[in-house]
Amino acid sequence: MNASSARDARLAALRAEIGAIERPGFARAERPCLTFGIGEVDRRLAGGGLAAGLHEAAAAAPSLGDEAAATLFLAAIAARFSRRDAGAGQILWALARRDLFAPGLAAAGLTPDRVLYAECRNDEEVLAVMEEGLRHGSLAAVIGETGRVEMAALRRLQLAAEEGGTAALLLRRWRKAAADPLALPSPATTRWRIACAPSAPLPFAAEIGGGIGRARWQVALVRQRGGPPHQWLLEAPDAEARLALAARSGDRPDQAGGAPHPLVADVRPQAA
Repeated sequence: MNASSARDARLAALRAEIGAIERPGFARAERPCLTFGIGEVDRRLAGGGLAAGLHEAAAAAPSLGDEAAATLFLAAIAARFSRRDAGAGQILWALARRDLFAPGLAAAGLTPDRVLYAECRNDEEVLAVMEEGLRHGSLAAVIGETGRVEMAALRRLQLAAEEGGTAALLLRRWRKAAADPLALPSPATTRWRIACAPSAPLPFAAEIGGGIGRARWQVALVRQRGGPPHQWLLEAPDAEARLALAARSGDRPDQAGGAPHPLVADVRPQAA
């Protein structure tokens, strides 16, 4: 079997697996924008949320911390798309190297029962699998991991996402330390850059001799169609795929009170 035949066989198997989970009567046009549920974020997004289309994210620097943060950021978004689709939408994740940690994804809300993994040999196969999954239209979202991508391939992903009514979440990897994965133009609806930020100390840290709170990220919306860029300091997602706007030090509850901070919003998906 030549390389072309092997690729066709893998795509056929993928079609069959996706078809097995397709729900009868699914209407592509009924999928609204997905909001973050945080007013400060949603107000800055054109349309009030993330629509079906191509969305890109990359680590701010080629470090393990930033790469993990960017991965978990897209995992949480995918989890919210999954939960919106009757609470059981499936996610297709196409990757060319085995470096995902399933318990870490689950901690960000993307549990193993919601994910179909497609192991590919290279970035070209990742893009082909993504396009096939997007055009099918039955998935809650499709995630792919790539490095450098030609504009033509990005346009195909954008069109496939819009035609299939499915979100395409592209994780742009740093393949070379000096090659910023978001440096070149893209037709993506939104482009995000994620960096780790210092966590806030826990209220009782002094009593136990140290300790840190929930992980924090600098989340930069570097480009969006129909709106300006912006950035926020957000707290990493919990097991329910809920992010939070980081509390300012002066807004934190008294140590004895223990009341939740008013900005720690439930960001489970809701219609825009």
